[in-house]
Amino acid sequence: MAGAAVSLRALRRLCRVLLFLSQFYILSGGESTDMPPYVMKCPSNGLCSRLPADCVECKTNFSCVYGKPVTFDCTVKPSVTCVDQDFKSQKNFVINMTCRFCWQLPETDYECSNSTSCMTVSCPRQRYTANCTVRDHIHCLGNRTFPKMLYCNWTGGYKWSTALALSITLGGFGADRFYLGQWREGLGKLFSFGGLGIWTLIDVLLIGVGYVGPADGSLYI
Repeated sequence: MAGAAVSLRALRRLCRVLLFLSQFYILSGGESTDMPPYVMKCPSNGLCSRLPADCVECKTNFSCVYGKPVTFDCTVKPSVTCVDQDFKSQKNFVINMTCRFCWQLPETDYECSNSTSCMTVSCPRQRYTANCTVRDHIHCLGNRTFPKMLYCNWTGGYKWSTALALSITLGGFGADRFYLGQWREGLGKLFSFGGLGIWTLIDVLLIGVGYVGPADGSLYI
């Protein structure tokens, strides 16, 4: 019994040493456990034809006719697993898409950065350069990230209905201009009693048609 107990303790110590050595080997770079960043976007054992574009590599043909259906041969990237319609594992497959570059996609197929430094209420309307990225499930030709000129369309939380109501009821005291952040015009209306009523009527019309907006250049909500 004593000999068996000693042998058991020795076996446990040997297991601990082997476990320590294996962990040290991994941490020292002997075996890499890092997964490619694109793997996080790739559903495991899903249909290959429905994988996000970052998960596959396709042999594209840039000479295809714009707007016409086209078929490309694709291969899944390393560490990505997918299946066909019969739930059999596969690496090579074909994908059907429309021949067009990424920057030619409709606005619903990509996301763009917003700008809060441009004036949305101006004549002519201002534009800004946005960085746009195609959505994961959309396939297209060329770079999936591209610049695009967009109209300023951000909002600072000002309500058109509130501004119009203030202009009608308290416009003579400049309440509408104060609300929109235009304190200089608000003081002018306050001390001139709304321009003897003329300025008040003009502001009601200008705010009503949306010509006068928030001072920060944002849109009404």
